[in-house]
Amino acid sequence: MSRPTVIVFDVNETLSDLTPLADRFTDLGAPAHLSKLWFASVLREGIALATLGEFATFATLGRDVGRSLLAGVNIDRDADAAVEHVMEGFLGLPVHPDIPDGVAALRAAGLRLVTLSNGATAVAERLLRDAGLRDEFEHVLSVEDVGIWKPSGRVYGHAATTCGTDPADMVMVAVHPWDLNGAAHAGMRTAWINRSGTIYPGYLPQPTCTVSALPELVAALTD
Repeated sequence: MSRPTVIVFDVNETLSDLTPLADRFTDLGAPAHLSKLWFASVLREGIALATLGEFATFATLGRDVGRSLLAGVNIDRDADAAVEHVMEGFLGLPVHPDIPDGVAALRAAGLRLVTLSNGATAVAERLLRDAGLRDEFEHVLSVEDVGIWKPSGRVYGHAATTCGTDPADMVMVAVHPWDLNGAAHAGMRTAWINRSGTIYPGYLPQPTCTVSALPELVAALTD
């Protein structure tokens, strides 16, 4: 495979580790498993809006989905305070342990790094800054710049235009197959981080490469 020039990272769950978010739900007296359902439901709603050409921010959807999920749960505070407790936890997530070494390896290889998130720019900025990685990324991009969620092709096109790069010279890195499928349709190459050892969906085209941790990506891109 020819050498790419730009690596584009999804942020939520790809760079950020959502595991601590479960504690935010148990703090309220809610089941820990609601954290995964909350995040998946926010993605579902954002993507569903995108199919109609409509848009709402991650924060807006996060709060509304949170109120809905917690409505039937016996929690220890009022709904608005509970939802804010969850949202504050989302803002303070760490990066996955494999990310710092992986970023260092990619930068040492001379690759340009950018992020492309369905969340807000400020959230990605904070995540990278808290991890000491912000200076390694050339651009921190959000769907809020475009007004529609991934996997709309307009979002990946925005990243290519911002970087002044042909999509074919870019690699989208994500843990979400639907995101990689969107990037592939936009002309990008794709890299799936499969930390959990799951199987890639057979109904989608396979990613360009698969790694179990980010430091493996440099070698995978040149195999």
